Amino acid sequence: MTSKNRLPIVATIGLCAVTSASSVAACGDSTACMVESGEYFIALPDEQEGLLPAFVFIHGFGGTGQGVMRNERLKDAVLSRGYAFVAPAGLMMEGRGGASWSFHPERPPRRDEIAFLTEVKNDLTKNQGVDPDRIVLGGFSIGGSMTSYVACAAPETFTAYTPLGGSFWRPHPEACAGPVRLLHTHGWSDGTVPLEGRRVGSGFVQGDVFHAMSIWRETNGCDALKADRFSGASGYWHRIWDACDDNSALQLSIFPGGHVIPRGWVDMALDWYEAL
Repeated sequence: MTSKNRLPIVATIGLCAVTSASSVAACGDSTACMVESGEYFIALPDEQEGLLPAFVFIHGFGGTGQGVMRNERLKDAVLSRGYAFVAPAGLMMEGRGGASWSFHPERPPRRDEIAFLTEVKNDLTKNQGVDPDRIVLGGFSIGGSMTSYVACAAPETFTAYTPLGGSFWRPHPEACAGPVRLLHTHGWSDGTVPLEGRRVGSGFVQGDVFHAMSIWRETNGCDALKADRFSGASGYWHRIWDACDDNSALQLSIFPGGHVIPRGWVDMALDWYEAL
């Protein structure tokens, strides 16, 4: 797919190669990489051997892709694990600062977000040296909701999903495609996106995380309603379902806090992913 910031295809093969290389080199953690439907930012680890795994992180309501890149604690935690750190950009909102995502089941979409994130994935594998079989999609708050909707509708798009502090909105999906590898993390005392959800604005209601887990259990063909394993490792309360379909994974991890990205979350999430 030709990026917006690249020249049209020309007959001279050498010029094509120079154009492609220069456009890829021009984007990074402060300059946007362009795809057909939007843009993303990327930071690469210092040491690279072969194809890289990648952690794609979706910002919350009012955030930006470039703003994610300014979160040094989050970025450094990902890069230190040898992953590319990728921040797609939501569409800017009219009349207010920041950007958001089109996923609500009762609102007309401003953009096909799954198509956009697929374009980001394809550009990563084509131009950024990323392994297509090792890309984790995560996000915080509304970014966690966006992550959940991608996992529900198109689970094959990314290797695994790690929504944090955001899930489905009401009405909940009746069913999801599957199976899926998903770790949902949430703050026990989250008041912005409570575990049970809350009413926001003119009639929009957040979903219930516990109901979402029942959808994921059905999607993954888990044998039991109750989790198969429980753990208190790394300061989280983990509920883990093991007796499920092949190529699936399901875990709910609660931490004693509110609507934040807790310290150590990246390592906890990537430890979960790498153990799969």
